[in-house]
Amino acid sequence: QVQLVESGGGLVQAGASLRLSCVASGGTFSSYAMGWFRQAPGKEREFVARISRAGSLRYYVESVKGRFTISRDNAKNTVYLQMNSLKPEDTAVYYCAAGNGLGSSDPTRYDYWGQGTQVTVSS
Repeated sequence: QVQLVESGGGLVQAGASLRLSCVASGGTFSSYAMGWFRQAPGKEREFVARISRAGSLRYYVESVKGRFTISRDNAKNTVYLQMNSLKPEDTAVYYCAAGNGLGSSDPTRYDYWGQGTQVTVSS
């Protein structure tokens, strides 16, 4: 089985930056496509960003393009989400996920999930 542990969330003002980290254990990290999702109260979990096994392909939801960057370090079994120019509408619990497939924006295509880390952006 695979365990994922996120960190790096917090309370920041609009325009600030945060970097989220997710460390994986219990599997072969380089064999998984990785994704970041977020969920605000009363809303469905939504796709934010994903990255391919070797890190060469990256995809983002339109609302974060140009502000967020997903990356991975397979030697450290870690995936990151660098978040710049944060907006109040980015407020949510952020989750990392690992998938055995090619990767997708659909959360049902992922096999393992972290516990989530809270990101709150004030105006």
